[in-house]
Amino acid sequence: MAEPSTIARPYAAALFQSSTAADGAQLVAQLDALAGIAGDAGLRQFAGDPKVTDEQVISLVSGIAGSDLSPKLKNLLDVVVDNGRLSVLPEIASQFRQLVNDRGGVADAHIVSAFPLDATQQADLAKLLEKRFGRQLKTSVTVDSSLIGGVRVTVGDEVLDTSVVARLEQMRVALTH
Repeated sequence: MAEPSTIARPYAAALFQSSTAADGAQLVAQLDALAGIAGDAGLRQFAGDPKVTDEQVISLVSGIAGSDLSPKLKNLLDVVVDNGRLSVLPEIASQFRQLVNDRGGVADAHIVSAFPLDATQQADLAKLLEKRFGRQLKTSVTVDSSLIGGVRVTVGDEVLDTSVVARLEQMRVALTH
């Protein structure tokens, strides 16, 4: 069986080609909402029931998503469900978000901090990271006290780990070799 990323790529690319720079952000938000719905185990079980028709699945997901769902996403949902690919919708959303970000010269940055950051600290850190990574960043922050101190930043496939735990691990490796 093919990897979800391989299956999702043509769907994300087709949606991206049909989108414009103006509607990209709206589609990302709506597609993320659809992906959240599709990620529900109960919905996947319902959709996998052989007695349930594709139209029933589409109707249920559309009903949960609301009436403001873009026609492009309604079409995508129809195709995804018809092809039995509802479980891949979260990966489609991820790949589409990446394509929209690339078009806008923006990247998602996930920051894991040992302590909560206020708005000023987040803005200052975002400025520093934008210089470091050479592009505009959309940041999201979570707290993980196990880092002891510092932050771990993930931008795409790049990781910048300045946490105390990482530094202690580097010292442990240096001392044991």
